[in-house]
Amino acid sequence: MSEPMHVVALAGGVGGARLALGLARTLPPGALTVIVNTGDDFELYGLHISPDLDTVTYTLAGLVNPDPGWGLAGDTFACLEMIGRYGEDTWFRLGDRDMATHILRTAALRRGETLTEITARLAAALGVRTKILPMTDDPVATMIITANGEKLEFQDYFVRRRWQPVVRSVVYEGAEVARLPKTVQEAVKSANAIVIAPSNPILSIDPILAVPGMRELIADADVPRIAVSPIVGGKAIKGPAAKLMREMGMEPAPAAIAAHYNGLIDGLVFDIEDEGEKENIEASGISTLVTDTIMRTDEDKIRLAAEILDWIGGIRE
Repeated sequence: MSEPMHVVALAGGVGGARLALGLARTLPPGALTVIVNTGDDFELYGLHISPDLDTVTYTLAGLVNPDPGWGLAGDTFACLEMIGRYGEDTWFRLGDRDMATHILRTAALRRGETLTEITARLAAALGVRTKILPMTDDPVATMIITANGEKLEFQDYFVRRRWQPVVRSVVYEGAEVARLPKTVQEAVKSANAIVIAPSNPILSIDPILAVPGMRELIADADVPRIAVSPIVGGKAIKGPAAKLMREMGMEPAPAAIAAHYNGLIDGLVFDIEDEGEKENIEASGISTLVTDTIMRTDEDKIRLAAEILDWIGGIRE
């Protein structure tokens, strides 16, 4: 790249964290801000758990468990095993070292600190130089409405039930009154590129966009705005994105991702397996970058990030 950039990435889940790592290692220090979904935050054993914030933080710190892409590498589960001995259902796996994060976050929230302040302090303690921002400091809960009318909390649907219930709709409770932090507003306004990571569009990105003012900020941004498709060959790299899209009447394909972000993006990055969609997507006025988007290794993450950053520079030329 000819000059340093300030890139803002919207992210959630493993795919978002992986691209964030690639961007962080490609850009100069301090040039990346990651705005993270908190719609899947919840309370368990009296602790405030922020799964997406933790996944992004642990990934950028080089501490994440690489196989699932979440949790801490080499963590132990003695505390959880003891909880199980007391007769509790240990359906949500919390490691011993991971538990420390939740304990400190919960204690700080009870002292009156904001989630933004706490996230910054915890990330810095782990050596993370990238700015990680929660989408809001207010509670927002992603809720799943199933085909048979059940209303499920996100983690119940995603973890306990392994995202098997058929979904009719998704709602983001509390989003309508949530406030967009000044840190998020300033980050988007000062960005010279916005990247929507290959995160689940409905479960990870839409909660961010549901916070009042966020969608308008991105729509009005006079900078290159691109998204990376989480779909390859009709399938999600990880998680329920393809299944969920079908259940909600969307074809799991890059063209549907482009349509979903209509008005918010100038460009779409998608995998070479879907190269046949290039012409139709470009006919809608969206630029495309077709490349290998599967991030198996850190080298893959850095390569993809570098390709995206080089491509962004030419989108509006």
